[in-house]
Amino acid sequence: MDVETQQLLKDLAPVVLGALVRRFRDLQACEDAVQEALIAASNQWPRSGMPTEPRAWLIHVANRRITDSVRSETQRRLREEIVVSMIPAEEQLALAADDDLAVERDDSLELLFHCCQPSLSTASAVALTLRAVGGLTTAEIARAFLVPETTMAQRLSRARQTVKDAGLVSSELTSAQRRERLAAVMRVIYLIFSEGYAATSGSAVVRADLSTEAIRLGRLLRRSMPGEPEVMGLVALMLLTDARRDARTGAHGALIPLDEQDRSKWNRSQILEGTTLIESAFGQRAVGPYQLQAAIASLHDEAESTKKTDWAQIVALYAVLLKLDSSPMVALNHAIAVAMVEGPDAGLHLLLLIETTEHYRIIAARGHLLQRRGDNAAAATAFRRAAQLTASTAERDFLLLRAAQLSEQK
Repeated sequence: MDVETQQLLKDLAPVVLGALVRRFRDLQACEDAVQEALIAASNQWPRSGMPTEPRAWLIHVANRRITDSVRSETQRRLREEIVVSMIPAEEQLALAADDDLAVERDDSLELLFHCCQPSLSTASAVALTLRAVGGLTTAEIARAFLVPETTMAQRLSRARQTVKDAGLVSSELTSAQRRERLAAVMRVIYLIFSEGYAATSGSAVVRADLSTEAIRLGRLLRRSMPGEPEVMGLVALMLLTDARRDARTGAHGALIPLDEQDRSKWNRSQILEGTTLIESAFGQRAVGPYQLQAAIASLHDEAESTKKTDWAQIVALYAVLLKLDSSPMVALNHAIAVAMVEGPDAGLHLLLLIETTEHYRIIAARGHLLQRRGDNAAAATAFRRAAQLTASTAERDFLLLRAAQLSEQK
């Protein structure tokens, strides 16, 4: 099967899954049926050609798999619920016709809201979303979480059981339930984006499949909640950040830091869309963390160079953001911005105030500021220490190279 067809199947998988869950309400059974449909497509399409409507074909095949399963269970009179909802098996059989499933509708967002129910931890919600909505394999999710595949398989199994026990997809969510889960949904989307834009493990610097899927989900969320400023801020933040993706790596996949990137490679259409969106969000005068981060990203994207960046305004925005989100990474970025305005010593002082001082990014930032101060030996030591702590091959190689370059300058 050619690469384009493989990508099409991967893109269609969450859409097909969402359509099936809308009807059958059993996440595990629907996942199994979708996988069987994908396998059938992989075997049949290369021989008989791709169908005119690939999505409808996959839905039809997956739907038949579940229907056959329901019929088999009914005939054996085991009376086990095949679906999470309370819909009787005979009604499931009555719904065997595919007409409503064939309607062009993307249920990915609905599935995401269900995956973010309160009884699931954030980690489980992210993992389940990556599997059910993002279409990643268990092995891929395990690598992202830095755990063995067997461990992730067990985690996903428990999450699915939680879904089933809670009747997670037994009915459509109310507006109040959606509002209650909105923060978790946005967090999951941004975590997926972050893992795609800056992979925390493995040899790849970026995973475009994840960041692209997160942006797609963000757009769906915005369409469903057009007047929500923080949703607008989230989408703007992802667009403005993702706009730099093509400039983040060199010819051989080496990491290129922001101040060394070729800004002509930045995606100007995404920057324009992102800045327009964040201006509209700010106009509603209900500022939140995602909007503030998007505003900071827009200042970076609109600057001609690192030197010409409006660092004073970035410092001011981070000061406001810290009042809403005092996480170590926000404090780290604030310290770097302060260093650009007041000098490396001011930034180093702020880094010492961060509680989580052993995170590799904080140590790498310390090395960067020590280098700016002229303390190459200490900077090299910091870079080597950060390299030991990161699980990303590309970041490790970048940090070790910096350490080696500084050691040569002694």
